[in-house]
Amino acid sequence: MSFNMASACALEWVPDSLYNTAVSAIVASYYRYKRDIKALPENVQFDIYYKLYNKGQLCQLGLDFSELDTFSKVLKIVDKRHLLHHSFQALMDHGVRVSDILADAFTVQLMPASCPDAISRDRAIQFGLSLGSFLSDAGWFYASEKVFKGCLLLCQMDDVTSSLLKALDCSVRLLHVQNANCKYKEAEITRSVACQCLEILEERNVPVNTSSFHTECCALLFAESLYDEAIKYCSRAVKGLSALLPHKTVVDVLRQCSKACVVKREFSKAETLIKHAVHYARSMFGGQHPKYSDALLDYGFYLLNVDSITAAVQVYQMALDIRQSVFGGNNLYVAIAHEDLAYASYVQEYSSGNFKNARDHADKAIEILGHILPQDHLLLSSSKRVKALILEEIAIDSHDKEEENRMLLESQDLHLQSLALAKAAFGENNVQTAKHYGNLGRLYQSMRRYDEAQEMHLKAIEIKERLLGTDDYEVALSVGHLASLYNYDMRKFDEAEKLYLRSIAIGKKLFGEGYSGLEYDYRGLLRLYRTTYNHSMADMYANILQQWNQIRDRNNAEEVRPLDFQVFDNLQDLVQDCVAKMN
Repeated sequence: MSFNMASACALEWVPDSLYNTAVSAIVASYYRYKRDIKALPENVQFDIYYKLYNKGQLCQLGLDFSELDTFSKVLKIVDKRHLLHHSFQALMDHGVRVSDILADAFTVQLMPASCPDAISRDRAIQFGLSLGSFLSDAGWFYASEKVFKGCLLLCQMDDVTSSLLKALDCSVRLLHVQNANCKYKEAEITRSVACQCLEILEERNVPVNTSSFHTECCALLFAESLYDEAIKYCSRAVKGLSALLPHKTVVDVLRQCSKACVVKREFSKAETLIKHAVHYARSMFGGQHPKYSDALLDYGFYLLNVDSITAAVQVYQMALDIRQSVFGGNNLYVAIAHEDLAYASYVQEYSSGNFKNARDHADKAIEILGHILPQDHLLLSSSKRVKALILEEIAIDSHDKEEENRMLLESQDLHLQSLALAKAAFGENNVQTAKHYGNLGRLYQSMRRYDEAQEMHLKAIEIKERLLGTDDYEVALSVGHLASLYNYDMRKFDEAEKLYLRSIAIGKKLFGEGYSGLEYDYRGLLRLYRTTYNHSMADMYANILQQWNQIRDRNNAEEVRPLDFQVFDNLQDLVQDCVAKMN
């Protein structure tokens, strides 16, 4: 059987249907041929295992995939990786914790008796890098971290140059996983390990491309709200881009650096970087690959921050569709896409009050993350924050006072949980912490707890100004919210007027006359002047609001095509263009 199957696979003229029939026949009598299957070519073994998945034989597939030797072979079939993601996710959803089983088996394999010499250690490291990267790409970060830590220990058993290079590679991959899993304290330790490897390699005059390392440093500093430092690392990462780097690395460098530029409000640089990332990812991986969805999510982040809300929603939906197609089930990457789309939909429908779609996506994100993460995980708290924002708006529009109070209390509980986790992870001096204070300020205003609302807004403004400067978009948001509190509920009209004018000035400076957020400030000032009988100013802002509506109508009438753009195809031109933008 083994000889015939292998020979048939090698003959290009064999009809595909005949090959598939043979695979189906083996699966139908799987227990009879199980031992012989391991002697087949790896691509044939892969097809047999995938057929097991298609036939719903998940228990048998779980047993086979739990063997390191078997899984090492299917990992080699890189052109069918999306099919491996399908079957792997199905096992996880079925309750077979194959990610943990493989990670545990790998760490056992690292015992001294199993790796007595350099050759066996090198073989184990190469497999570990492959396994850890797959687990990371599939969203199983805890298992991936365990594998990479084991690899790193093997790499550190001697200090020859080849081992140092492997240790650097391993530590950068570990840093990526820890960043993605919000384990920032551990990431700082890993970053130090990578720095030590780099220092020794530099002393030995060993050339190393550090783009990937600098990108992960940028991601860590970005999470810690150290944006000035993050932008320095992202500039170094872009300058190190090369055609010799893996395509995934190129995409990751471009998209992470774009995010750093967004928070520094350097939108022209951010646009160049993220559009290159989207174009490059689609060119190299196709339109249904997870790496393309990664680029789309960060493109959505850029669009949302430049007030292209409709385009952002479209792009987030595309990213979610790809991730559902590749992963499906209770997968972390799917949950993140749901959360991003929930927030963008919430912003898009803020004026209409139609939050059903936003709430559905937020609920789905929380449901998925609740299955796979501990309740105190930062990623889960982020989804709860989005749901809390949505619940507050639904509560305000509710005609049932009992239902309104119930939803406001639920929103408060979610916000307080998120704030506590953010403070535990980042401390007080962080933009995420400030955002949570601001969210609580808005909620307390809705709950008519005005003094507490004022306290929260002032805290948010103080932190944001210190970290971002006085003219940042985030500062304008909090200033506008405090103005609303003073205007509508505390009758501090002089303070409210100054705050509104400050918020408007920042918004127009960053986004122009048609910025969507101006509506709330204009309406606030209009109400303020009418309340204080300042009719001339009320008339002026009524006209300004009318002009703003005309601009928005013109903008909304334009067809939104966020992927209709051109960039350089050549990587060298891409790098030169991006470096020019970064300088």
